[in-house]
Amino acid sequence: MKQNGIDYEVRTDLALEASEGLKESGGVGDGIVLEEYHKADDIRVTCVRITTKDAEKAVGKPKGTYITIESQSLLYADEGYHKEISKELAKQIRSLIKEEKKHSLLVVGLGNQDVTPDALGPLVAGNLCITRHLKKEGSVISAIVPGVMAQTGMETAEIVRGIVKETKPTAVIAIDALAARSTKRLNTTIQIGDTGIHPGSGVGNHRHGLTKESLGVPVLAIGVPTVVDAATIAGDAMEQLLITMEETEKRKLIYGLLDERLKNLFVTPKDVDETVKRISYTISEAINMAFCEGE
Repeated sequence: MKQNGIDYEVRTDLALEASEGLKESGGVGDGIVLEEYHKADDIRVTCVRITTKDAEKAVGKPKGTYITIESQSLLYADEGYHKEISKELAKQIRSLIKEEKKHSLLVVGLGNQDVTPDALGPLVAGNLCITRHLKKEGSVISAIVPGVMAQTGMETAEIVRGIVKETKPTAVIAIDALAARSTKRLNTTIQIGDTGIHPGSGVGNHRHGLTKESLGVPVLAIGVPTVVDAATIAGDAMEQLLITMEETEKRKLIYGLLDERLKNLFVTPKDVDETVKRISYTISEAINMAFCEGE
């Protein structure tokens, strides 16, 4: 969108945030269904269902189901809380992949393992209980870390499409780092969606998508916002000064005032290395619970 001739875009990969932005502007229609409940005092679960083409266009996300798990405890090294979040995440993963009782699951760890805010996918893949090579009953898991285009010279979708063709999984789970528009959701939010994923879209680096249409099998996307853009940081810092303005208008104003060099700047917390490592264990444990335990 533009304001006074200035290109402006709120950068977020979270369907919940996009829906909240529409709600603030009064633009939420019949095609967007929001359901919220609290699993526990510190775990908030929200489901956003996008059901029409108009809603798809308004939110900027494909039609489908997006489940968001939020907990401030994700920031802390508390194994008890992380286990509870893993259990809830495993439950939600199972609710979205339900066609088969026994799965051959391919987990794709997206991102660059040499760049900490982008290393979530590779770290999750490294913590999984890999079982496809073993003779066992029940669901099996395989994993791949395809790297990024600068490392391989290939689109991630090309690599994954070839693997899917050869190994024939019943479903794919893609793990990736995301961008948020609120600093409060940095490393405290996990989004699960059943519409697939476009690697790099959160920082404006669009690549071919990993979707059911492109791969031929259901694709579940799991992501955690690890970065926000400079306009978000400035907005949070000026919140009290601009408290009478609507959120969307406030961000438009700030974006218009930013130096051109800062408009593509993304920021991450200084302790992101330890935080991402902890959250990667939380996600990998959830996948292990969902497909390797109790079958």
